[in-house]
Amino acid sequence: MPRPPSSPSIRLGFVPLNDCAPVAVAQELGIFGDYGLNVRLSRQPGWATVRDMLFYRELDAAQSIAGLAFSLSLGLGRVRREVGVPLILSAHGNAITLSHELSPELIGSGEGLRAFITHRWRKERPPTLAAAHRHSSHHILLVNWLRRHGLEPGRDLELVFLPPPLMPRNLASGHIDGFCVGEPWNSTSILAGDGWCPVTSTELATGHPEKILLVDGEFIGERRDDTIALSAALLHACRLCQEPDFRDELIRILAKPAYTDCPVATLRNSLGPIFVSGRGDLDASDFHLFFGGELNRPTPDKASWFLSGLRSTGLLASDVPAGPLTRLYRQDLFLAAEEKMLPA
Repeated sequence: MPRPPSSPSIRLGFVPLNDCAPVAVAQELGIFGDYGLNVRLSRQPGWATVRDMLFYRELDAAQSIAGLAFSLSLGLGRVRREVGVPLILSAHGNAITLSHELSPELIGSGEGLRAFITHRWRKERPPTLAAAHRHSSHHILLVNWLRRHGLEPGRDLELVFLPPPLMPRNLASGHIDGFCVGEPWNSTSILAGDGWCPVTSTELATGHPEKILLVDGEFIGERRDDTIALSAALLHACRLCQEPDFRDELIRILAKPAYTDCPVATLRNSLGPIFVSGRGDLDASDFHLFFGGELNRPTPDKASWFLSGLRSTGLLASDVPAGPLTRLYRQDLFLAAEEKMLPA
């Protein structure tokens, strides 16, 4: 039986993506209640809004891109606030999608992109690709992919930043020529016939951490026990999301209007066993990872992956100290949550 909430409600933000799955599952299956929590979900259009609402304390916590932890704690976006990361929610889950005007036969997995842009580009504007946020893994992955193939953003093509749900329509209308984003928005364009996928983040950076639980620093200080209970509830949900036998139920939950509001077929494209990429079918068994091994533990090496990415994209100067990573990535809270988690 769920325990009655013992504390005031928690305002938890999320963005409608496949990897909001632990948040959706914990809410829909009453897992938050099992941990004595009253959680009010707040669906947000994109990561800039999540950042602003955390800064103004309109949210207590959020499913978040990991870059927002550094953006807020270091004041990279001109707003600064103490925050903590007690839990990694997922790994992988992103992909690059290109317009069919960038021919799959000529581009391949990216090796033909430079030649195409140099010799075949006919539009009056430069090629334009989008990422989900300046401080996101999507930006890091996209820039690294472009550089791997001899292209430099700002010199050879333009990069813009859009909320994830807006990317498919901007690709379909021709405003952008491709994007890097989390699912299901790659699948939305691919299955609609508007785009194709040259590479997934599983291939670009195997094992890379993706979404985190980002908690306001004052909330951690004032309500440490609730922070641990929230982390435990979401870790419980992460464990469930990873189970193959639960995948159909997970897709049903994510398809609800309150979450992604996407067709089941779109969600299944990356959450099912096969990913239709637009240039062949791929094994999707590792496309989304939610639980297992050290995946959920907020370790300094996971933080360092993002720090390195922020520096490589020029968003954080090499001489700017990041501060103690243990103050930001809270293994103490994770270990307490892991101990509190109910048995399977």
